[in-house]
Amino acid sequence: MPAEGPRTAARPRLVERWREAADRNLTPTKRSLIVTWASFGTTWGTVRLIAHGIRGGWLPWGNISAGGEHLHHYNIGIAMLAGIGLIAVRGDEQAVGHPVVAAAYGAGTALITDEFALLLDLQDVYWAKQGRLSVDVSLGVLATLGTYLTAKPFWDEIAKVTRHHIASAAKHSLSSAG
Repeated sequence: MPAEGPRTAARPRLVERWREAADRNLTPTKRSLIVTWASFGTTWGTVRLIAHGIRGGWLPWGNISAGGEHLHHYNIGIAMLAGIGLIAVRGDEQAVGHPVVAAAYGAGTALITDEFALLLDLQDVYWAKQGRLSVDVSLGVLATLGTYLTAKPFWDEIAKVTRHHIASAAKHSLSSAG
């Protein structure tokens, strides 16, 4: 087991500073939006990985089907958004801004947008070469920018706190070495 040194002891302080920055900068709405965007990006990336794994044969399972019909993952996304819509229509105060609701909304949206070309043309062009790379890149950029722009002051402070932490750790390391 590695010995506790200045670097390992400093990690909890950095995480605590990140939490303090979040408390100062993130309203409940911004927290919910960050969860939504992060869920969108994570779900979209995971779905792309699984789809490539199924198609490439390096994952042990196959496509989902019901009654012999292939179920596209946009169907799951539509069901998720329908559930979120029902929660919104009910007006359940406990669900407003709840991280699980935000995560489900982001995931459902990702499942639908990943198959946007299929919904647009009503043809299964998921694996067609035309435009696939641009769709992949644009959705990745969209998820990253959405997560960043939702809470820009928070991310700016996280960067500042992290730079300060690294500089302090480097100074401490140099002073203890010399």
